[in-house]
Amino acid sequence: MRTRSRRIAHWPLAPLACGILLLSGCADFDGTPTASDWKPAPELTPQAGPQPNLPGAEGSAPGKPGPSAPPTSVPPPQGCKDFDEAVIGTCLDTVAAVAALPGGQTPAALAGERKSGRVFQVTSGAEKEQYAELAVDATGGGGLTGLTLSPSFAEDQLVFAYVTTPTDNRVVRFARGQQPKPVLTGIPRGSSGNGGSLTSDGNGALLVATGNAGNPAAAADPNSLAGKVLRIDTSGQPAQGNPTPSSAVLASGLTQPGGLCKSPDGSRLWVTDRAADKDALYRVTPGQALTSPAWTWPDRPGVAGCVDGTSLIMVATSTAGNMQNLPIATDGSISGKPSVTLDGQNNSRTYGRLAGMEQISAELAVAGTVNKDGGEPVSSDDRVVLIVIQPSAAIPGKD
Repeated sequence: MRTRSRRIAHWPLAPLACGILLLSGCADFDGTPTASDWKPAPELTPQAGPQPNLPGAEGSAPGKPGPSAPPTSVPPPQGCKDFDEAVIGTCLDTVAAVAALPGGQTPAALAGERKSGRVFQVTSGAEKEQYAELAVDATGGGGLTGLTLSPSFAEDQLVFAYVTTPTDNRVVRFARGQQPKPVLTGIPRGSSGNGGSLTSDGNGALLVATGNAGNPAAAADPNSLAGKVLRIDTSGQPAQGNPTPSSAVLASGLTQPGGLCKSPDGSRLWVTDRAADKDALYRVTPGQALTSPAWTWPDRPGVAGCVDGTSLIMVATSTAGNMQNLPIATDGSISGKPSVTLDGQNNSRTYGRLAGMEQISAELAVAGTVNKDGGEPVSSDDRVVLIVIQPSAAIPGKD
C-alpha cells in the first residue's frame, strides 16, 4: 500500500495538490556537477515551511482529514476511485504526456497515453472524457510522448502531439474528436530513442525535443532532425529567429529526451535527457550543442517532465518515482544539490513513476504517472495529479 500525506489545500471551487516542501542548500563545485556524492536531505514537515496563500487552506470538508493529517489518513483507492484530492484523472494507461487546459477555476488537463495514443480530458471532480485518439507505434520507447496546446488555442482549439509511427517520429495537430494532421514528419525512428517532448516558446512557435533513434551520430549531424531541440512554427517550418534561418535546429546532442520546460519569463529553456551512462538536465542555448549539463544523475532515475518555478526546477522521474528539485541561482545556474520529494518518505506522499509534467500557474503544476510501464500500479493507476510548487527561496538555510 502506498503511503499518503496530509490533506491538501483547496483551489477555488476545486481541490488542489499537496505542497511540495523542498530542502536544499547551496554548494560550491568545480566542473560538471553530479549526484554521486550526496544523500537526499531530510524533508520538512508540512507545518515547518511557508504554504501558498490559497483559499480553503485553513479548513477541511466534514468527515475528511484536515490539511495536517498524516499520509495514512487517506484511504487507498477503490477501483478507479482515488480519495487523494490531488488526483484529477484515474484508470489511464501510461500517461507520458500532459497539457494544462486554460480558463476556469477548476484545474483541467489533457492526458496522453503513450501506448494507445488516446488523449483524455481530465478535470478535478469530474469523469474523464476521451478527447482524441491518435495512431501510434509504441515500440522502442515511442508512442504518444508529447502534448502541448496551440499558441493560439483560444482561437483555433488545436493541440499538438509528438508521436511515433511505423515509419517515423512526427509532430501532428488535432482538434477534439478529429483525426490528426501531420505538421512535421520524417524525424528518424529506430529500435530505441524514439521519445520526444513538446512545449510552446511563448512567442507563437513550438519547441520540439527529439530522440536520437538509437544513433548517436544522428544527434551530432546538423542535417538530421534526430537528437535535437527544434523550433518550428505551427505549420512545421523553421521558426523566425532560429540560429540558422533555414533550419529548425535550435540545439543538438540529445539521446532520449524526457521533457522541455521554460521559465515563466521565457528567459530560460531546459531539456531533460536520458543517456546510456547518466541522466542530465541541460539549459538550452540557441545555436550551441548540448555538451555541458547543468546537472547530472549517474544513478539514472529516469528524468522526465520538468517545471521551472523561477527559483527552482522540478524534475519528475519515471524510474525512481520521485521529484528531483534543484535550486536556481539569480544568474540562472543550478546553485545546489537536488532535494527529493514525492518519494513516500518523511510525510511526503508518492504517486510512483512520474512522466509528463507541465506548469499551470506560478503555484501549480500537473503531472502524469506511468506505473503500468514497469512500476507497481494501484487500482486507480495510471493517474493525473496536481502538484503545488514551493519557491526554494522560502526554504530555511537557502541563501
